[in-house]
Parts: sequence; C-alpha cells; structure tokens
Amino acid sequence: MSSSTAAQGPGPISEAAPLSLCAREPHVPADRLVAEMVPPPRFDAVRFDTYIPDPGQPSQPEAVRVLSGFAAGLGAPADGGAKRRWFGKKPEKKAAGPRGVYLDGGYGVGKTHLLASLWHATPAEPSLKAFGTFVELTNLVGALGFQQTVRTLSGHRLLCIDEFELDDPGDTVLVSSLLSRLVEQGVALAATSNTLPGKLGEGRFASADFLREIQGLSAHFRPLRIDGEDYRHRGLPEAPPPYSDEQVEKAAYATAGASLDGFPALLDHLAKVHPSRYGALTDDLRAVCLTGVTPVPDQSTALRLVVLADRLYDREVPVLASGVPFDQLFSEEMLNGGYRKKYFRAISRLTALARDAKGLVAE
Repeated sequence: MSSSTAAQGPGPISEAAPLSLCAREPHVPADRLVAEMVPPPRFDAVRFDTYIPDPGQPSQPEAVRVLSGFAAGLGAPADGGAKRRWFGKKPEKKAAGPRGVYLDGGYGVGKTHLLASLWHATPAEPSLKAFGTFVELTNLVGALGFQQTVRTLSGHRLLCIDEFELDDPGDTVLVSSLLSRLVEQGVALAATSNTLPGKLGEGRFASADFLREIQGLSAHFRPLRIDGEDYRHRGLPEAPPPYSDEQVEKAAYATAGASLDGFPALLDHLAKVHPSRYGALTDDLRAVCLTGVTPVPDQSTALRLVVLADRLYDREVPVLASGVPFDQLFSEEMLNGGYRKKYFRAISRLTALARDAKGLVAE
C-alpha cells in the first residue's frame, strides 16, 4: 500500500545562510494545539479509495470495508447525547461492546493512511472530529488541563489517535480516564499502533495498576489486524548512504528554506524544547541537513528524536545527513527493549526521508 505523496524537490538556489533548528525556540499557544488536531499535511489528500491494498494481504481490503462502514455510522450523534442532558436526565445506557476501532499492524502497512481516511470520510464538520498522535493528545491535556480537554473534545463525533503507544504509567492513567469520559459523552474512538490494545506497554511495566488501566483501555476498542510489509521500502532502492559533511553543508546553502545543524547540538537543543513544540520547530522548512550523525547516547534522547522524526515525516521534510546511517542510531539494547517499536518506526521514517533528500545533492 502506498500513501505518501511525492517528496518536494529541492528549493531554489539560495545565497543566504541556512536556517538552524538549534536557533529556534518556538512558543505554541494552546489554541494552536487544538486547531492542529487534523491529519498532517502528508495525509491531506488520502481517502479510502486512494489506499492500494496488497493483493496478497486480505486483511487490507477488509480493513477498508470495516472502516468505511464505521465512518458511515458516525453521521449522527450517539444515543444519549447532549439533547437529553439539557433536561437533566442521564444518558441512556449504551449497548455493550466497544465504541472504537483499533488498527494493529506492522510498520508501513498504511495504518495512518486508513486512520486519516476515516477522519476525512466521517460525515461531520472538521470542528467535530479530531486527529492527533498519542503524544499530541497528552500535550493537549498538559496545555488545557484535564477538565478543559474533556469539555473541548466531548462534543466531537470522532477522536483519532495515531501511534497509540504508552510510555509510562502516568500517561496510561491519564489517557484511560480521558477516553472513558469521552466515550461516556458519545465520542467514537479510532487508534493505530504496532501493538494490540491488550498488550500495550508489554515489556515495560508490570505493576497491577498499570495492567488494570491497559485492560480498561482495551475494552474501548475493537481490534482490527492489518498485515503486510512496509510500503515505505517495498520495491524501492535502499536509502542512500550518508554523505560527507561538505556535501551536506553545500546542499544546505544551495537550498532555500533548508536548515543546517550538527547532530549532537540538535540533540542537546531538543532537550530544551518541549516535544509539543517540535512541529512548530519545523515550520516552513524545506529540508533538514545534519552533520555528524552518531548513535544516540541514552533512551531519553532517543525518545525525543523519535518525536522529531514523526513531525518531519508528517510534514514531508527531506533529511540529508552525514555520519552513521539512520539504522545505526539506536543501540541493540534499545532495539530489544520496551520502546523498540518506536525506534523501528523512526528508522523506517527517517530512511524514507533520507531517500527523499537524495535530489538535494548535486551529482
């Protein structure tokens, strides 16, 4: 399945010095966080009929069928909606069963394409449906507060949560409570992850409280398995090997709207910027050029890099780099640990962006 649009070509020749991510300290007001809860630019134009199922994977066309029906059923508020509550009556008890769908599958099988297609296909105004990553949802709660987030989202028909992977017990309890409140208000849920909901957090935390919250979250979703191989690399040439510092710097100066930073300095800077601002950090960039890429030194740094990789991928910003290849960013210990799914996703996405950046280097 292929969902990505063609990468932007290199920008016009620039005589100005490149931009620097390390020089940016964006401020993101809460209203921007709410306004940006829509599918990212990469998925603006995707629809169910632009999803190309792999003929050898029957779960892919089945997912389109199920999600199309799910979207069609969201054309009116759920029973027990706001009208009854105006008269002081409690909402009627809803039918048993989950009011949500959970897309589970490997990397690059088109889960985000399908989730964004569901958002587009749901017959409601954009202001009545929300789309964001798990990280963006927790950031929204941090910016607005829990009660205001409930009020902001409770009138929605649909909440789509991409990359639903739990990082710590605190976030688990927070999101479990939030989703429970929203389901009570009749909000439908849809989510993607590389892990089935009943196994979220597996290999990370074993406390009884954590496992109980996971079980509660799982009850909100009907799992929908999507099999297949990573379309980002299926039938495509390998990503180009890293370039020299000189090649990267030359390309940065030659491309209008490109940034140029040393990789170690960028990692240090990411520690000073809240992850909710990483999207704003990349505003108006046409390319990101990095010199001296090295393996990341620790897990906290690695997780911040994962968030940046997601934001760059969402915005289709090519990444040109010198140093070690992107598949050597994370240690074997990291790739075998509880966050391995995040790291493999980051490698997959950065590799795709490195391939997109190949045209920035003069032959």
